[in-house]
Amino acid sequence: MRKLASFLMTSLTAGLAAAIVVLFLLPGLREPSPQAPHLNQPKASAEPPAKPPIASGPFSYADAVATAAPAVVNIYTAKITTETQSLRFRDPLLQHFFGRLLPDQTRKRRETSLGSGVIITPDGYLLTNHHVIEEADEIKVVLRNGHNVAVRIIGSDAESDVALLKIDGEPDLPAIPISDPEKRRIGDVVLAIGNPFGVGQTVTMGIVSATGRHHLGINAFENFIQTDAAINPGNSGGALVNARGELVGINTAIFSRSGGSHGIGFAIPFELAEGIMRQLIATGEVVRGWLGIQGQDVTEELAEAFGLRSVEGVLVTGVLEDGPGDQAGLTPGDVITSINGIAPKNSHELLQLIAGTAPGKQLHIGGWRGNTPIEATAISQPRPTTSPARE
Repeated sequence: MRKLASFLMTSLTAGLAAAIVVLFLLPGLREPSPQAPHLNQPKASAEPPAKPPIASGPFSYADAVATAAPAVVNIYTAKITTETQSLRFRDPLLQHFFGRLLPDQTRKRRETSLGSGVIITPDGYLLTNHHVIEEADEIKVVLRNGHNVAVRIIGSDAESDVALLKIDGEPDLPAIPISDPEKRRIGDVVLAIGNPFGVGQTVTMGIVSATGRHHLGINAFENFIQTDAAINPGNSGGALVNARGELVGINTAIFSRSGGSHGIGFAIPFELAEGIMRQLIATGEVVRGWLGIQGQDVTEELAEAFGLRSVEGVLVTGVLEDGPGDQAGLTPGDVITSINGIAPKNSHELLQLIAGTAPGKQLHIGGWRGNTPIEATAISQPRPTTSPARE
């Protein structure tokens, strides 16, 4: 019996050892073969959904720069100012006796500034900012290749900060390609091209940080693209382009307490600048509709204070006497909920709706006066440039 037991234990130990060796040397035996699934294993009803491909950007944006940079120009302006220099004595006693004998002298002073611009068409139409050329007595445009070209001002719009110049006598200029605004997304890579601090054409990179920025106090009409691409003095009027070198917007302003770039810059979307450009080409000026009212966004506090039905619409806070709104019967305290069937979400949209209605056209206004619905019809008038705060 002892010999039999010893034989069985020896055989069992050898068998276990052999099994362990086989399993480690041939791991495929531990799992069922994919060609022969286990009988108790349920079959998958469908293949798992494929993950969407992750978009990968280029390792270099040199091609985008090569496409867009030739269309970006440097703009140098000069303004001549007259200063009065007093030659009178500072001492009151000497001034009393001899001051009239020394007349004041005047001298002219030349103030220079710089900016950038973007060539939009091969025949020389050039977009920049209004503040770049404002009150300039001399304007010099230098192409990327260093060639100086003659320009003239077609028109300028202070309320949107857009100006249009025309380069004459230069055929086949390098026009910048235009991007599709419908494909613009927050997070897109963008490049700012311009002439910061006059050091020469410079490219900085960032992303689209936000769109539709307004109520910044920069312009009367604001719909900015926000970007963290470095924008510094001298970049104004330059190009903001996407990773394909297509124009996205016109660089306009920075948010900074020190004057340097802090990663918050603003550009005018090209689709807005294009509308201004077309009006300036056609008439040399921009004409907008005007109602002669002031509006404020309705908040819960205002709704409670005025006893309003809801926070929807725009509260009328002021009406200009004898203006279109006054003639239509609007009064302070009214709430406007629609203009020509379109509901403005805030005072910014109300301003856009009114300004977008050509002078002489009717504005059908719907709203509330307290708990009473009101309807009014006003005739849009040309917007005075001296009253930017009134819609």
